[in-house]
Amino acid sequence: MSRLPFEFLLALRYLRPKRTFVSVITLISVVGVTLGVAVLIIVISVMSGFDRQLREKILGFNTHLKVLKPNRTMPDYREVMSEVATQSLVKAVAPFVIGRVLLETAPQNGQSQVDAPYVRGIDASLETNISILPQSIVSGVFDVSNRGLLVGTELAYQLRLEVGDLVTIYSPEELRKMRASQGRTNAQAILPDEYEVRGIFDVGYYEYNVSVVMTSLEDAQELYVLGNDVHGLLVMLEDPYAAPAVAQALSRRLGPEYRVTTWMQENASLLNALIVEKNVMFYLLFFIMIVAALCILSALITFVVQKTREIGMLKALGATDLQVSLLFLSQGALVGALGDLAGYGLGMLALAYRNEFLHFMNRMTGFELFPASIYGFTELPALIEPRDILLICGSAWVVCTLGGVIPAWRAGRLKPVEALRYE
Repeated sequence: MSRLPFEFLLALRYLRPKRTFVSVITLISVVGVTLGVAVLIIVISVMSGFDRQLREKILGFNTHLKVLKPNRTMPDYREVMSEVATQSLVKAVAPFVIGRVLLETAPQNGQSQVDAPYVRGIDASLETNISILPQSIVSGVFDVSNRGLLVGTELAYQLRLEVGDLVTIYSPEELRKMRASQGRTNAQAILPDEYEVRGIFDVGYYEYNVSVVMTSLEDAQELYVLGNDVHGLLVMLEDPYAAPAVAQALSRRLGPEYRVTTWMQENASLLNALIVEKNVMFYLLFFIMIVAALCILSALITFVVQKTREIGMLKALGATDLQVSLLFLSQGALVGALGDLAGYGLGMLALAYRNEFLHFMNRMTGFELFPASIYGFTELPALIEPRDILLICGSAWVVCTLGGVIPAWRAGRLKPVEALRYE
């Protein structure tokens, strides 16, 4: 004898595949739940992967905090560096200069190329503790001394630059002087600075690889006519998510003339957009499960009508209203459980081979379905979070179970005499 409740055993028996209309609808319901769970797992995991990888790329190239003087340069940056370094959780501090420049290539043959990237002046001796740049050189060496330049892979590709090539850089000050000297009889020629490409880097994020070049702190100070001043300080922390607390402590310690910004504030629009997109995708795709629940509702209503005689006999033999209702609720729960298991397996399989499928579709269609120029990544990221899986599978099972509430309530209210009257 089985120890399972009889209503659960009957639910299992009624769900056995048969060549009936009810079985077809039940199969469609299971497939609907499977697809809904699988698609939700895939989309939410990919969105979570985007969020994690984007944070890693941002934190790999950018620092956790920036210390600035609003609308002014920082002449006493060494004293401020010493003050910041004494703060708890601070791992490293380095000065920086950053701004737009006009860069022009000087090819031996052909027409020169022009772009306007950001130039970032760095202290090479401190950069190892500040970013992943020293470990991201894919060609050449990490050398910015004596007007050496580091260029991102995408910018080097667009401008057809290689290690050893020379480029000229026009600073904003030089451009202002050239504009001011136009039309003068005694105008002097303004010669731009010439730099040598010493290395090409790939930090794994398209936006940085295409829009930033690196040079030494001294050369950047010369470009922007800063003397010994810098634009600010870069601060690395032991824990990047402690940035808001450390920023508040530094703001109180340094005083109102300094402004401390966090990596979360600088990238707030992008990070918040990902969170909003993830939530919206969850709600939109969850309607697939609601459609499956409606299929379950339709199937169970049809089933109650077809099994009216059996329901009457069960009640005549002593089955309570609750037991009859649980029979149909169990069917909805079983369909939800089967759909959850199948959807979880399908979702995990799709995530495991997501990049292989992406490359296959690229070869078959000839289109880049996941362009790095738009998304910033060369591979499709994914992060499987147990909390998201439990939320998706749990909510799908609850919705499917609720799909059987109305048929169960209707079956529980049937009277034995009315059910058997026309039999």
